[in-house]
Amino acid sequence: MLNPALSQWLDSHAQALDQGDCDPEQVLAQLASAEVLRVGISETSGGSGGDLGDAIETLAQVASHSLAAAFVFWGQRAFIEYLLQSPNIGLRDRLLPSLLSGELAGATGLSNAMKFLSGIEALQVRARAEADGWTLNGRLHWVTNLRKSGFVVAAAIEHEEGGSPFILAIPDDASGVQRSKDLQLMGLQSSNTAAIELAQVNLSREWLLHEDARTFLPAVRPAFLGLQCGLAIGLARRALSEVQTHLHDSRSILSQPLLEQRQYLERTVSELKSGVLDGRFLAAPAALFKLRIALAESAAEAVQLELQSSGGKAYLSEHGSGFARRWRESAFVPIVTPSLVQLRAELQRQEREAAA
Repeated sequence: MLNPALSQWLDSHAQALDQGDCDPEQVLAQLASAEVLRVGISETSGGSGGDLGDAIETLAQVASHSLAAAFVFWGQRAFIEYLLQSPNIGLRDRLLPSLLSGELAGATGLSNAMKFLSGIEALQVRARAEADGWTLNGRLHWVTNLRKSGFVVAAAIEHEEGGSPFILAIPDDASGVQRSKDLQLMGLQSSNTAAIELAQVNLSREWLLHEDARTFLPAVRPAFLGLQCGLAIGLARRALSEVQTHLHDSRSILSQPLLEQRQYLERTVSELKSGVLDGRFLAAPAALFKLRIALAESAAEAVQLELQSSGGKAYLSEHGSGFARRWRESAFVPIVTPSLVQLRAELQRQEREAAA
């Protein structure tokens, strides 16, 4: 269960977080003070113990109160996971304490890289080799958790000279790193989501997360997508909980659809957790893609059921502001990279190759 103080803060600020009326600097601080960033990380590394399934569950609990806050949580926790799986122990030891405490924001700039891995998109940052590192140029178009008071972002880099792409952590205070103004989103406005321009950025090898992106990306993809699924899980559970409060009189006809959706959701969640823990998604990413699609669809169906159960009340500002926010949140879940369209295209490609 979440810290009651965090639950209360999220509930009281959910609308402001969505609409951008809450200072984005507060989000990570609240998450860190409630210790949620440490879940699923060993105590020897500064965590509170547990496994990745526990981290997914905790993120889902945050998402049930605010998808904007959970989106920030996902960015931070995914970057932490990259560090934990990086062979660069020196970088991990240097950054992990400040990431776990919320002093430093970690941003998962690997959405473009995940699309690159599936052949959907070219890498957007290129590097020229230097004596002690690289000079970077390029742009990351959409990155969350770029906190103005300090961040570090992961990115996949293409060698200008050719060879295997690699993964770097890029600090915000490196010369040539330029953060855009916050993107004007339909919701999730207090998530510190912006673009990054990289112009002649010089970084040494101490910022290397992994020398081979094609090895690293498949290894971290189960955590990247598994944690991302927590967004849909939390939203679906909250919408179904709201349905329960409306079931009376004529609305009781929705009792059976509610039961069926809850049972399907929890079966899918169980399958997701077991898959990320037993390692099956490393060799069979298609199974993970299908679960990501199923959970996004569950969230959309749950919000639709919430609308049916609340009826016209959902369109009254006094009663429906929470529903309106969840409706916007449910529209966002399918387009988070990799989007459902991209995942379905990748699944079709794999099916064609298997049939050939």
